[in-house]
This record gives sequence, C-alpha cells and structure tokens, in this order.
Amino acid sequence: MNNSSFKTPITDRYFEDYVPGSKHEFGSIAVTQDEIISFAHKFDPQDFHTDPEAAKQTIFGGLIASGFHTAGLMMRLYADHYLSRVASLSSPGVDGLRWKQPVRPGDELSIRVTILEARRSSSKPDRGIVKSFIEVLNQKHEVVMTMEALNLLRCRDRV
Repeated sequence: MNNSSFKTPITDRYFEDYVPGSKHEFGSIAVTQDEIISFAHKFDPQDFHTDPEAAKQTIFGGLIASGFHTAGLMMRLYADHYLSRVASLSSPGVDGLRWKQPVRPGDELSIRVTILEARRSSSKPDRGIVKSFIEVLNQKHEVVMTMEALNLLRCRDRV
C-alpha cells in the first residue's frame, strides 16, 4: 500500500513538499516470530516477547512484539517512504508515543502519516520543522501504535 499525495519523489522532497493536512500511507512490513524473539532477547526480555509457550499464560494469550520493536519497524517504513533522502537534517524528538494494541507474529504493518504543521525556522531560514502524526496499522487496518514526530528539513527555496 502506497497512498501518498506527495508530488515529488523521496529523492527530491524538501520542506515545501510537506503540506499541512495531507495524509500519506505506506507499507507494508512483515512481523516474524523469530525477529520478535531476537529483538526481545537483546532489548526487552519479558516472557510475552521471548517465550511463545510462557506467553500463552500472560494477559496477551500469546507472543507479542515489544513496543520498541514496533517503533523500530515504524521507523523503517517512515525512513523508506516519508522522510526526504536529500533534505532530512534531524529530529528533535517525538511526543505521545502510545501502543494501542499488541503486534503479533504474522502481522503486516503499514503507516499512515498526517502532516499537522510545517513552519519555516525564523532563526535558520534555510530549514523548516514538520510535525507529523504517525499511526501504525496492522493488516486489519487497526491502529496498533501512534506518535507525533518532529523533523527538521532543508528548504528547497533557501532565503
């Protein structure tokens, strides 16, 4: 699924191309049991992430991905499809990270990004800041994670 109203490709996308109010959908990426367990063993070693049998006895009733693994998968889709390859400078952070539903082995994730705000910097007019609301969706189109991200982007029309 790639439903985007961007008029420019990611290889020529600048601050001016991020229009407030526009929505873009990209995906998908598969979630595998092996990746869930591997990530969890390294970074989030709880039974419902690392042990399929023990996970059956938890409130989740089975193995689920760590929320931070889900965030990493979101970032892959965000970087591959949304962030400019020529103008992305950095991100000062994210707000409101929420895990809405468990992500399970076999899920296919996609993202829907709504541009909330785009404003040019007054102190550094060669760049602007874009505020985006990101929803991570599973194959049933259910929202499994949300967050707001800030991204600094170089302007095409430098002042």
